[in-house]
Amino acid sequence: MADKAEIIVICGPTATGKTSVSVALAKMLSGEVISADSMQIYQGLRIGTAQPTKEEMQGVAHHLVDFLAPETVFSVADFVKLAAEKIEEITARGHVPIIAGGTGLYISSLVDGIRFTEDRSDPAVRERLQQRLQAEGIEPLYEALAAIDPDYAQKVHPNNHGRVLRALEIYEQTGETMTERLAKSKAKEKPYRALLIGLNTPERAQLYERIDRRVDLMLEQGILEEARTVYEHRDSYRTAAQAIGYKEFFPYFEGTAALPECAQALKQASRNYAKRQLTWFRRMEGITWLAAGDESVPAQIAAMRQSAEQQK
Repeated sequence: MADKAEIIVICGPTATGKTSVSVALAKMLSGEVISADSMQIYQGLRIGTAQPTKEEMQGVAHHLVDFLAPETVFSVADFVKLAAEKIEEITARGHVPIIAGGTGLYISSLVDGIRFTEDRSDPAVRERLQQRLQAEGIEPLYEALAAIDPDYAQKVHPNNHGRVLRALEIYEQTGETMTERLAKSKAKEKPYRALLIGLNTPERAQLYERIDRRVDLMLEQGILEEARTVYEHRDSYRTAAQAIGYKEFFPYFEGTAALPECAQALKQASRNYAKRQLTWFRRMEGITWLAAGDESVPAQIAAMRQSAEQQK
């Protein structure tokens, strides 16, 4: 059996400096970064998704960022497939793949080697669920998911309409819950030698301060115009229209809320999201947690990698 590829994973809640750490580490180790962020994939949505700028990339190659039209649906299965291809390419170049991002489902699915089966989707079932969503809203559908699969419902936010509908669709077609499906799909052996690093602040208040500063900076950079574009294309930009960072400004465009109120709503939504991210990553095995904002973190990770190499 061929030796497993080595990867380094930099994960954690929003606004903990994953980009800067991954770039600094890549420069130390001749690495390339693969984004594990479900929104940074989309073109034209740089500010609201916190895509790294060219200046922030510092010449380090970044993959799976800014490459898809916002109308395109992108699944965790798509991510695992593309990330695996990129890992193989980067390794073949003699470089180190560094996975950086905050989408827990993407990271755990990649690290655990989740196998995704191609299901025949029944258009009639999907259409009926979509019609219910439009007529009744997400609440009764989310309650239905919680009734049949409480474990998965805890992991999925009601705003993620796609995952809620997909889980209900699979259950209706196969009688299998998403939790059962994920358990069956996990590989017996993990596909990579992964060094897992989580970034977090020592105190929750510090994380919230970082989130607030990020939102203020986004407003200065022009997130409002991005949000307006998403609002005007909300029927086709379905994923972005549900994403934190854009939908909070919709009431402003509709004249039902003032801009400061919307900005505050975005800060609160981001805080809630960070709590969900922490819950997800804390359930993952093998993560070493380091302090966000500590300038020595990249060197600490490089030393941990060297130690792991010596123990092979």
